[in-house]
Amino acid sequence: MSLPRLAVAAPSTGSGKTTIATGLMAALRSAGHVVSGHKVGPDYIDPGYHALATGRPGRNLDPHLVGESRVVPLLLHGAAGADVAVIEGVMGLYDGRLGTDGFASTAHVSSLTSSPVVLVLDVARMSRSAAAIAAGMAGFDPSVRIGGVVLNRCSPGRNADEIRRALDGLGLPVLGMLPPDPSLATPSRHLGLVPVDERDESVALIERLGEQVAAHLDLSALLELARSAPDLDGDPWDPVVALGEGDRVGFDTASLVPHDAGSTSATVGRAAGAARRRRVETNTVDDANARPVVAVAGGRAFTFRYPETEELLTAAGCEVVAFDPMTDPALPVGTRGIYLGGGFPEMYAAELAANRSLLRDLREAVEAGVPTVAECAGLLYLAEALDGVPLAGALPARAAMSERLTLRYPVATAPSDSLLTRAGEQVTGHEFHRTTTSPSAGAQAAWSVDGAETGFSSDTVHASYLHVA
Repeated sequence: MSLPRLAVAAPSTGSGKTTIATGLMAALRSAGHVVSGHKVGPDYIDPGYHALATGRPGRNLDPHLVGESRVVPLLLHGAAGADVAVIEGVMGLYDGRLGTDGFASTAHVSSLTSSPVVLVLDVARMSRSAAAIAAGMAGFDPSVRIGGVVLNRCSPGRNADEIRRALDGLGLPVLGMLPPDPSLATPSRHLGLVPVDERDESVALIERLGEQVAAHLDLSALLELARSAPDLDGDPWDPVVALGEGDRVGFDTASLVPHDAGSTSATVGRAAGAARRRRVETNTVDDANARPVVAVAGGRAFTFRYPETEELLTAAGCEVVAFDPMTDPALPVGTRGIYLGGGFPEMYAAELAANRSLLRDLREAVEAGVPTVAECAGLLYLAEALDGVPLAGALPARAAMSERLTLRYPVATAPSDSLLTRAGEQVTGHEFHRTTTSPSAGAQAAWSVDGAETGFSSDTVHASYLHVA
C-alpha cells in the first residue's frame, strides 16, 4: 500500500523535533495536503499538537505497547485518506526501552515502517561538529535511512555555510534551516510540554509554526523524500476485526476477546461487555437494545487518551460520550460505563473539588457497580483526596505530589480476576507520573509490576497508574 511518509528524529530530547514535526504538518496542510500526524512512543501531549496542526486525530506508534506486528497496520489506519504521514520521533533517534538495544525507539519504528528519517540538529552552539553527529547517526544502524538534515536555531551566515559544506561531504542534504525564534517555544512543566488543550494561544502557535517551516524548509524536497518511501505490506488495523466478529452491538454479555488480540482489544472488550451487562441489568425492556453509554472524562484536566480506545469502544457497541469533570454537573444521561484516562488533575484539583455534584454522582455510580476504568489521573480523581483536596472518595486511598518522577515501560501481570483481567494475564504498558497513593494497592490489586502490587480492582472497578494501549 502506498503511503508517502517520513520520520522526524534528533540526537536527543530538546533538539526541536516537536517544533519541526508539528510545523511541517501545519505547513503541508496549508499547502493543500491531507496530513496524518504520528508520534513514536506512548506520549499523549505531542499528538495533541499534531491533531491541531493536521485537523485529524494524532496517533501513536509504539512497538512496546502494541507489538511490532501492529505498527504498520496502525500507521495505515491512522493515515487513511492522507496524502502524507509525518512521524515525530521520541528522545534520541536510537533511544528505546532500556536493556533492549533500542526496542521501541524512533530508529526501530522507522525500520518497521521503512520510513526515511529527517534528522533535526540544534546547531545554536556548534559548527562542523554537527556533521560529525549526523555521520554517527547515519552510520550507526544500516537499517535506518537518514534522507536529510534540518538545522534548528540556525541563521544564514558563515557558520551555516560551514555546517552545510561538512554535511554535503557526507551526502546528507540540508533540507532547511529554522532560525532562532523565542515565540515558537512551548512551555513545559513536571511531565513535559503543556497540553495543547490547556493553552488558549495554541491555534496561533500552530499557525506561526507552519508559517516559519514553510518559509525556511524545502517542502518540495521533504515531500520528495516522503514519496521515496516504499509501499507498505499489510492491511490497515480495524477495531471491529481486533475485537472479533462476535463482540459487537446487540450482545448482552461479554464475548471475551482471544488472548492474541492485543491488550487494548482484550481489556476494552471486557469493559464494553460489562457495560452491556449493566445496561441489561438496569434498563427497561424498551431500551435494553440501546447502545450502552460509556462516559469518557475530557476537558483540560483529562487530555490523555488514545483515539483507538474510543474506536474500540464504539466497535464493541458502546456510545462514547465525553464529559468535563471540571464543569459538568453530572455524568452523561444513561451512563453504563466510565473511563477516566490520564491528564493533570494535580493542576486543577481545586476546580475538580469544587464540582461537588459531579463528584457525588461519580462516587454513587462507582458504588452502584457501574463498570469503571481509571488510569493515572483517573486513579487520583477517584481517590479520597489529592494533596489534601477532597475528591471523589470512591477508592480507599489518598494521593500526593512526590519529588520523584516515575517513568517506566513495564510488563504488568494481573494478580487476580477483575473487571479487565484474568489472573496471570500480562500486558505491556507505561507509567509517567509524579504522584503517589497511600496505600499503593488495595486489598485486590490491579497489577503486579516488578514484583510489587499496585492499583485497585474488583469485579466493577480497575484503577491504577498504568496506561495500556
